[in-house]
Formats: sequence, C-alpha cells, structure tokens
Amino acid sequence: MKRTASTAAKPNSAKTKPKTSAAKLAPSRSLSRVVVAHSSKKAGRQPNSKAELVAQAQPHGAASGEGPSSKQSQVIALLKSGAGASMAQLIEVTGWVPHTVRAMISTALRRRLGLNVELKVENGVRVYRIVEVAGQ
Repeated sequence: MKRTASTAAKPNSAKTKPKTSAAKLAPSRSLSRVVVAHSSKKAGRQPNSKAELVAQAQPHGAASGEGPSSKQSQVIALLKSGAGASMAQLIEVTGWVPHTVRAMISTALRRRLGLNVELKVENGVRVYRIVEVAGQ
C-alpha cells in the first residue's frame, strides 16, 4: 500500500496510546511516604525499647555483633586480648578509616554494650583494650 498524504497524516488508532495528563502519571505525595511497621514476634505486642526495634530490623545476631564474622566481634576479641590492639591493627581487621573505628569504640562498645575500653599510649602508639572492672 502506498502512503498518501491522507494516510500519512492520520496515525493508526490501534498503534497509538491514549494521551494521559502528567497528574495521572505522577504518584501522589501521600502514597510515596507509606511507612510499613514491623510486626512484633508476639501478636499484638509493641516493642518496649529501641534495642527491640533495632533487633527486629536487623538479621539475627547483627544487632549485638554476635557471630564469628562480624567486624564488631573481631574488634572485641582483639581488645580483650592481654596486649590490646593499636589503631593500625583495628583498621586492618575492619577495613575502616580511623574515625569510623573510634566511633564504633565510643558508641557501640562503650555506650551500647557498656564495655570498659581503656586507651593507653605505649611507646608512642595508642593501644586500646577492654578492661574488666572490679566487681563484675
């Protein structure tokens, strides 16, 4: 079939899509911010603390740093050794930059887990170690 001016100007209605306005294509703002609440392990029970909320959001063992391969457990093992660990050793084990290692020591170990992390300068090198408090 040859195309003439009349057939070229009129598109085939079966091949064209209906025009829609931009308002119909864009999702509404209220729908884009839907928050899905995690259900508790027990039906009808709300989490009591922030720790329970974090434990629900993370896989088993990740909230407390348990498990043989977690970086937090590796750092704790190094710090519990009698010699402790230098910043260079902690960086090597975790692969983190120094400020991230220091942040993990101050927040996760000291604040959240309540461990007594001691810092001493030995021969010009800062050495971190976990010290047991008398009475524990």
